[in-house]
Amino acid sequence: MNKTPMNEDDLKQLLQQQPPAPDAETKARHMAAAMAAFSAQQKPEVENLSTVATPANETCASEKKSNILQGFFQRLRLTRDTNHHGTKPMNTSSFEQRPFWQKPALISGIAASSLAVLAGLTFMQHLMINSDQEELAARIAEQSLSKTVPLIVQEPAAEASVSLQRVEKIAISPKMKAEVQPMALAAPAPMVEEIIVNQPSQEFRDRFEDFKENSVIATSENPVSTFSIDVDTASYSFVRRMLNNGQLPEKDAVRTEEMINYFDYAYPLPRDKKTPFVTYTSVIDSPWKAGNKLIHIGIQGYQLAASEIPQSNLVFLLDVSGSMDEPSKLPLVKQSMSLLLDTLKPDDTIAIAVYAGAAGTVLEPTKVKEKSKILAALNNLQAGGSTAGAEGIALAYQLAEANFNAKGVNRIILATDGDFNVGQTGDEQLQDFVERKREKGIYLSVLGFGQGNYQDAMMQTLAQNGNGTAAYIDTLSEAQKVLVTEATSTLFPIAKDVKIQVEFNPNTVKEYRLIGYETRALNREDFSNDKVDAGEIGAGQRVTAIYEITPVGAQSGLLEDSRYQPKNKVDASNSSEYAFLRLRYKLPSETKSNLIETPIAVARKVKINAEYQQEVNFSIAVAGFAQLLKGSNYAGNFTYDKVIELAQANKGKDEYGYRTEFVQLVRKAKVAQ
Repeated sequence: MNKTPMNEDDLKQLLQQQPPAPDAETKARHMAAAMAAFSAQQKPEVENLSTVATPANETCASEKKSNILQGFFQRLRLTRDTNHHGTKPMNTSSFEQRPFWQKPALISGIAASSLAVLAGLTFMQHLMINSDQEELAARIAEQSLSKTVPLIVQEPAAEASVSLQRVEKIAISPKMKAEVQPMALAAPAPMVEEIIVNQPSQEFRDRFEDFKENSVIATSENPVSTFSIDVDTASYSFVRRMLNNGQLPEKDAVRTEEMINYFDYAYPLPRDKKTPFVTYTSVIDSPWKAGNKLIHIGIQGYQLAASEIPQSNLVFLLDVSGSMDEPSKLPLVKQSMSLLLDTLKPDDTIAIAVYAGAAGTVLEPTKVKEKSKILAALNNLQAGGSTAGAEGIALAYQLAEANFNAKGVNRIILATDGDFNVGQTGDEQLQDFVERKREKGIYLSVLGFGQGNYQDAMMQTLAQNGNGTAAYIDTLSEAQKVLVTEATSTLFPIAKDVKIQVEFNPNTVKEYRLIGYETRALNREDFSNDKVDAGEIGAGQRVTAIYEITPVGAQSGLLEDSRYQPKNKVDASNSSEYAFLRLRYKLPSETKSNLIETPIAVARKVKINAEYQQEVNFSIAVAGFAQLLKGSNYAGNFTYDKVIELAQANKGKDEYGYRTEFVQLVRKAKVAQ
């Protein structure tokens, strides 16, 4: 039988014929085959949705998908016999003689219809998945934006210091949220949660009282100088920290009297507690200006014997705000307070109050013999929150009053960086509050910690008006010095309202200036007024003051002679004294002051003790160094090298190494200038 190939017209006619409806079994079999092919196609796509594919994985999945589709669509081609894959042309008679279920057009039609239905379902499913993904992404973005976003704050450098980065948190505003959210949804990468913004540096928010250096005064116009004593040492410790960091301190951070009084000078001790002071004076040539002289005044306080030390009622008021969350702050506070415990008697009492966003009592008054309980309370402290300092001070005074010891010492020891930003933060308001409590016999001492947020002016205000001292703790060794080595002078007063007045002799002194004590100046009439508050001196403390004078007849003065005032002339009958020193003080339990008077002679009749002269010379080296750091107009031709030379020659025994350390600081200042 001859077989002729099917022409194109016959093929088109055949394709236009309506195929008979398949039976249910055949339809089910072909539907199962189509579903199996579709499942094989969808599997790589599902895997790709659940994992993050690498480029290699994506290529592999693409190739697998392509092979499946090629095999599947090959069976759907209307011009291909699914049972014969040869190259011979299709025979018309053999095609017509086949059963209907073996005809390609029928199979292709059924498969194509099934694929169309499944493709539609797949498309709808894909839309639903995308919609769910977009909704989920929107919710995640909304939740992320509703929370605070950590910010890396880039701080500008200041005074040749290295710029630091701090991490803070801010709340995203609704407007900012609306702007950021669409960008977050559109971005293919994960949301960026860190934003870099510029903001003023926190590292240099240290605040010091602004004051001008004492000027030169003509004796003929104002022969009397009056000031309150100062035994604080905070300035020296802060200056040391800055120099150790390779930076010069700001000028207002340098208080010359605190630099001088940081050191323990070996002045002879008084013998009687009823007269708790001995004054020593000497006159030497000025090392920074030829022709001028320096009047050196040394005052030594009485040292209490162990049997004379009274009981203590102490309240540790500790700043645990967020600003204290640095190694040099709260951790050092804990160590410092632990050192102080070792110096107290078993029957002394300790209470602990803290403040951050609010104030609270951590430890009710507890005997020192329960040391483990006190240490446990200290070690559990953590920093966080704002700084409600005024509220904390009020709570500390309540604790001190509740356990008040009429025969002992009642003192609050405040440990802080001085940053009060919640409640009554004004210096004057706190000053008034502390003054009222001082009259009740409760004193306040302040220990400063840290840098970058150090509020020195606030701490000076509190300490001066609370009959206490202000110290700055920059290292554990400084805590050892203040709270262990000098514990009795820190805690136990021997005199209060101590004032100094010097009257210069116009016959021998043309002009003078007080070196330091700018923030302690008093009016002349304040000296005899027992209502006027002044400094407190603790057991064994010493005070040093230095005046620079221009003797009458010297050409080294800075003031021009007055046209209308008579020139100073040396009166032989009244030329044996440069000045007259007066010292007023009150004993701790008294309200009436006592007076000590000492003339300052032009020529000393008794030879100065060599050890005492050594102490005088070293204190002058420190005074000269402070003037150089401040950029003083009166430092003359003094240099850092001359400071080193004078200090090295007069270090003495230097048991604790403080004077050796001083020389090193001078060298660092020389490099940093």
